Amino acid sequence: MDGLAGRQLDAIREVVDLTGAAGIPVWLRGGWAMDFHLGAVSRPHVDVDWYCWRRDAGPLAARLGGQGWAVDPRMPVEMQLDVVRADVELSFAYLDRDSAGRVVVGAGPWAGTPLPEGMLESAPGRIGPHTAPVISVAAQIEFKEMFPVWMPDRPGRAKDAADLARLRAGRPPTG
Repeated sequence: MDGLAGRQLDAIREVVDLTGAAGIPVWLRGGWAMDFHLGAVSRPHVDVDWYCWRRDAGPLAARLGGQGWAVDPRMPVEMQLDVVRADVELSFAYLDRDSAGRVVVGAGPWAGTPLPEGMLESAPGRIGPHTAPVISVAAQIEFKEMFPVWMPDRPGRAKDAADLARLRAGRPPTG
């Protein structure tokens, strides 16, 4: 695979290798999580979305910086870790645990909000020879369904409807 999708896939492999060696857990979310679940690239992606524990953000940023990734100044690192290298963007949203041990949003206006039960317990996804940790399909579906509710000022997107259909059917893209 070449072009931006190929560079993004290379970046996913790089993050998986780097975090695995460092013992920093991460999980793909968003469109790439769907593609790794389905086993094929479904559509172009603007960036690569991940989750990481908030406590790991500093060590993760340092390790990525050592590989030429630069922190994107448009997003405060207190909210999430966004890094760029050439035309590839990686976004790491933070996770935390509440006093009951539930996985919750780790930063921002929804900090402390519980996330779907079992979200981090999915088997790794695969595209060809590439494997990556991914959030559960149930969580992916919930996020796609709830996005317009949580963000009413942003209209529903056609790509989200198509993603929902693919996830519900458990089928890779055609064509």
